[in-house]
Amino acid sequence: MSLSYDQLTKQDFEQLNTDLIGRDSLDVLRYAANEFKGKLVYACSFGAEAMVLLDLLSKVQKNAQILFLDTDFHFTETYQLIEQVKKRYPSFQINMAKPSLTPEEQRLQFGDRLWERNPDQCCQLRKLDVLERELQPYHAWLSGLRRQQSPTRATTQFINQDHRFKKIKVCPLIHWTEEEIWMYIELHQLPYNKLHDQQYPSIGCTYCTSPVAAGGDERSGRWSGSGKTECGLHAPIKGDES
Repeated sequence: MSLSYDQLTKQDFEQLNTDLIGRDSLDVLRYAANEFKGKLVYACSFGAEAMVLLDLLSKVQKNAQILFLDTDFHFTETYQLIEQVKKRYPSFQINMAKPSLTPEEQRLQFGDRLWERNPDQCCQLRKLDVLERELQPYHAWLSGLRRQQSPTRATTQFINQDHRFKKIKVCPLIHWTEEEIWMYIELHQLPYNKLHDQQYPSIGCTYCTSPVAAGGDERSGRWSGSGKTECGLHAPIKGDES
């Protein structure tokens, strides 16, 4: 039986990360694949980091479970990329998980353009609630978070206590730089979202994603002008600092 969130203390997580010091991303993926087996899922955004992590994952778990939060509001380019990934990695099991409300049902219940009036609630309905539902069968989930991406991600470890979803969150790419991500994509000729070539370093839903000026923070194009930089999937909550 694989480890679960409820079985581990803060000290256990510290020891797991101590044991992984000096190991590379493939080692972390091998550990996760062996430890959690069928209880591991990759919640994939299909961003640049995701393409690297998918390729690495294919080397250690060809039939991995991949979860995409299909908000119904993604760019056409994102859906096109997913089709490319399906062809390149045919053994992956990709689950296109949708919210319980269709866009029209959300409009009728919460009003027009909820993403403008209350982006946190929109993310809750179309992302957080979906991930919570889809993570239920699993003990752990993979994420492509990098420490360099933002201050809220700067202390991310390989193995993390996810207090929000009561799961173990595994982040194999924490030490990678943006330059290294793109070097890997180019070296291995990986497909990627073409919006990255149009100054979209971070890509989410169409209504809440904007291009970023050269040299700008890579998260500044998400929910621009609202002060919001995280959908909530990875935002720290009470307990994360303990």
